[in-house]
Amino acid sequence: MTSRTQYYGIIPARFASTRFPGKPLAEICGMPMFWHVYQRAMLCPELTAVALATDDKRIETAAKKLGVPVIMTRDDHPSGTDRVLEAALGMHVKDDAVVVNIQGDEPAMQPRMVSELIAPFADKETQVSTLARVIDRRTAENPDQVKVVLDATGRAIYFSRSLIPYPRDAGTAQFLGHIGLYAFRMNALKQFVSLPPGRLEGVEKLEQLRLLENGIPIHVVITERESFGVDRPEDIERVSRMPIFLKNLADKNANPYNINKKK
Repeated sequence: MTSRTQYYGIIPARFASTRFPGKPLAEICGMPMFWHVYQRAMLCPELTAVALATDDKRIETAAKKLGVPVIMTRDDHPSGTDRVLEAALGMHVKDDAVVVNIQGDEPAMQPRMVSELIAPFADKETQVSTLARVIDRRTAENPDQVKVVLDATGRAIYFSRSLIPYPRDAGTAQFLGHIGLYAFRMNALKQFVSLPPGRLEGVEKLEQLRLLENGIPIHVVITERESFGVDRPEDIERVSRMPIFLKNLADKNANPYNINKKK
C-alpha cells in the first residue's frame, strides 16, 4: 500500500520591504494581509498544514494573537525560498512530501490555484511545479511580467523578462505569463537552496533559472485563474474592493471564509 503524499503550505512573511515596509501587517477589511493569505490557503483541501514563516517579532505576535501557526526563521536569508526551507525543516517535512511556497502578498489568491499547482505530484517523478497563464502581447512586452516557454511535455524550457518566444511572423505566437507560485518535493527544495546562484539567474534576476541551469525540471501548469499581488501601499485599496472582500467592508469582524481551521 502506497502512502498518501503530504502537502505543506508555507507563507514567507518579511517585515522589511523596499517598496512596502510592514506589508504582511497591512490591513484589509480590518485584518492583516497575512491572515487573509492564510485563510485562502486553508481553503485548499489537499494541504496537510499551513504555517507562516517570518523573521519579525511583530508579525509573530500578530499571528499568534489571531491563531495563525507561525515559525520564526533567521533574518539573513537571501530569498523567500531559503526561509521556506528553514520553516519546512522546523515542521519536520519528509523528503518525499511536497512544500508549497505561498506568496505572502497574494490575499486574493484562489485556492484552486494551489490544487492545480500540486496536481503534477501525483507522478512521483515530479520535483518542482509552477503556474502560468495565457497573456496578450502587450502584457508580454512588459519586462515586469516574466514569461515562460515549454517543451512538449509541459516542462519549462526557459523563463525570461524578454518577449519569448519572439514571433517572426505576425499572429504566430502564444505567450505564457509566469505566476510566482511554486511547489517543491522536499528533497528538491533542499537541493535548490544548496546550489550557488546560476549565471542566467544573475543575468535575468530570476531565481527559478537556477533549477533549469542545474538540470532540475520544472513542470508548468497552465491555469485560467488570476490573482492580484500587493506590491505597493496603493494596492491595498484596490484589492480591498475585490468581490471576496466587498461583502465584509461593513463588518470588520466578519470572517469572509466561513471555515474552521484544519487539525
